[in-house]
Amino acid sequence: METRIAELRYKEVISVEDGARYGYVGDMEVDLESGQVQALVVPGKRRFFGLFGREEDKIIPWNAVKRFGEDIILVEK
Repeated sequence: METRIAELRYKEVISVEDGARYGYVGDMEVDLESGQVQALVVPGKRRFFGLFGREEDKIIPWNAVKRFGEDIILVEK
């Protein structure tokens, strides 16, 4: 399956364990030598309308990704 990062940004990351919604993909970590994706990065949620910054980004290891859907990515974390 071939997917672009632009397409991943519209997919919500959800835990298969407890149904927790982590947010939408913001970036990916890629090994530049091999070209393989290492992790998905979900930006942290804003605190108090963004005035107090953001929570830490969530790093989802690629091996935790279980399934891609049209609108969601299911992960086990």
